Amino acid sequence: MIQTKIMNKKTQQTTGQPWVPPEPMTDREFKALGEFIQSRFGIKMPPAKKTMLQSRLTKRLRAMNMSSYSQYQDYLFSPEGMKEEVPRMLDAVSTNKTDFFRERSHFDILSQELLPVWLKNTGGGKILTAWSAGCATGEEPYSLAMILAEFAAAHPPLDFTILGTDISEEAIGKARKAIYFREKINDIPPDFKKKYLMRSRDPRKARVRIVPELRNKVSFRRLNLMESLPSQNNKKDIIFCRNVIIYFERAVQEELFKKCCDCLKPNGYLFIGHSETLGGMHLPLRQIQPTVYQKK
Repeated sequence: MIQTKIMNKKTQQTTGQPWVPPEPMTDREFKALGEFIQSRFGIKMPPAKKTMLQSRLTKRLRAMNMSSYSQYQDYLFSPEGMKEEVPRMLDAVSTNKTDFFRERSHFDILSQELLPVWLKNTGGGKILTAWSAGCATGEEPYSLAMILAEFAAAHPPLDFTILGTDISEEAIGKARKAIYFREKINDIPPDFKKKYLMRSRDPRKARVRIVPELRNKVSFRRLNLMESLPSQNNKKDIIFCRNVIIYFERAVQEELFKKCCDCLKPNGYLFIGHSETLGGMHLPLRQIQPTVYQKK
């Protein structure tokens, strides 16, 4: 049955038949798709998200010229669909909202308070390592890179590296390119804009790109936090895991932060979103600022 429907889908694509919008997603279809997304990737899918999921997956049905969610579901759960479509589905349902210097107080705390303490405790001359978990299209790790570049320049021979990870392959691709529309850079300090951004030579293109010196300090890769972690042999001094857990169930939230702690060096720093809390979780952390923690 699955193979037949896959063949029908391919036939529709090759014959160029006009796409017919599907009937509304049934509760049964939503349950199957929602449970798969939640169990595999940790993203909450309560009944209230049915309309959202239907809207976002409709774009995938149209791209594949499929006429029903059941047909899409059969393809998604097939061996070919698990390999080819699951990453595209994740790109469709993931929320990749981010900005440069979002929640600016975190960057101020880091540069003015925590980095000087880190330098004093380590003696300098080392490579500071950071991880931006759920980095979306790269604005957060590049903001962090600007802060660390300024600090490293003032304290040679200090150097740094940053890892950015996200579940969305599409978002990671954009992060690697590091090209942004000018309206996205409003919150970057003026002196940072001059130093770390390149404007397009074509004045008609209202875009900027992060300078190569900064891009070379940041690496990106796709990562499902439910399944894997960065190398345990390369623990981090700083982890930004902000506005990620809001999409997860409580038990998954605590498990995620336990993983973050495992990846954090002793006395390393964890930053979470201003709307998030670690209250009631049993973690080896002490709070040093609102939404800023240090590993014991």
